[in-house]
Amino acid sequence: MRSSFVQRKPVRFDSVIVRHGGEIGIKGAWTRRVYERLLLNNLKRTLKHHEIPYDAILRRHGRFYLKTPTAAEASLKLSRVFGVSSLSPALETTSRMSDIVAKSVFLASLTLSEGNSFAVKCRRVGDHPYRSSDVCREVGRQILTELSDLGLRVDLKNPDVKLGVEVRDDRAFVYSEVMKGAGGLPLGTQPKVVCLLSGGIDSPVACWLAMKRGCPVVPVYFDNSPFTDESTTERALSVARVLFDWAIGFPRKVYVVPHGQNLAEFKKKCPERLTCILCKRMMYRIAERIAEMERAEGIVTGEAIGEQASQTLQNLRVLNTAATKYPIHRPLLGFDKAETEWIAQKIGTYEPSAKRAKGCSAAPRKPATMAKPQEVAKAEENLNVGEMVERSVKSLKVVNL
Repeated sequence: MRSSFVQRKPVRFDSVIVRHGGEIGIKGAWTRRVYERLLLNNLKRTLKHHEIPYDAILRRHGRFYLKTPTAAEASLKLSRVFGVSSLSPALETTSRMSDIVAKSVFLASLTLSEGNSFAVKCRRVGDHPYRSSDVCREVGRQILTELSDLGLRVDLKNPDVKLGVEVRDDRAFVYSEVMKGAGGLPLGTQPKVVCLLSGGIDSPVACWLAMKRGCPVVPVYFDNSPFTDESTTERALSVARVLFDWAIGFPRKVYVVPHGQNLAEFKKKCPERLTCILCKRMMYRIAERIAEMERAEGIVTGEAIGEQASQTLQNLRVLNTAATKYPIHRPLLGFDKAETEWIAQKIGTYEPSAKRAKGCSAAPRKPATMAKPQEVAKAEENLNVGEMVERSVKSLKVVNL
């Protein structure tokens, strides 16, 4: 069987069908309008950022129709906008049956190869002197007639190529590809969240999942020098750059918090086995202060049950009590490592996260896996926690990428 992706000539599409995420369509009328307006703004920001020319964006129920001479490139860039379920580079014509058939045959002639099977599907909105099934039948018949030399055949169940026709009032669009979008909710439909970003594989995926639900993210990286080195910081910033490419038009800043002095105090004044627990609890406290500064609504971490010694259920319970003003959100709580890595590869964070970087040398040889609230509280009596938080907040840096 010949590949359906082999094209005899490049197709110069003039439009892009941008389909909304399904969740937007089931919202109430007022909420849907707000979400669609935010999505439209995000689409425009992305087009401007990538310098993609366009003549107009037509807003219709469940769709945006983008008029652009670079439809293929536009589709690729817009597929990374949250709230978009799918896209199709398309050719526009009128809703007259003869024009639809002519344009469909033209696209088929540039898309189908000898021996291919194909199917035609049609979606129609508005009043027309024909049904969707009439469009499918007539388009299919004309393709078989006019391209008879190719030995084509119709296969409605498993075709090599699916040709689509979308009729919207007095206009129609024909296409041969459906490109998957990012899905989720438009970025900005939910409040921002502070994300603890280590630069490893897990935390960037957690950030991305929060973004997919409409939350702009404010990454916070804790610099553990001298227990780590610059390679760890560079890795985290590289990952942040990839994440920000999913949030075109939103701030690209990372809070970098010096955390090495805090670690040194933990190792000097507290039981070694509790170092990671105390470290993460301090991160939560500092993140809460940054959340206040950013007027965020929560803190996101990449923790998953049992992924590390500090992430057993008992330890997560102890960690939670350090945050008193903001909820801790853990999008990866039930994920296994393979699932997290699969998403990381899909969104582009896996490669920078997998770069070699110095691990934290402050980690204990035998970390506590079932820390008790009482022993952690007793250990923190040896610390001036408030002063440590203030020192960290005063010395943090904002890096704009």
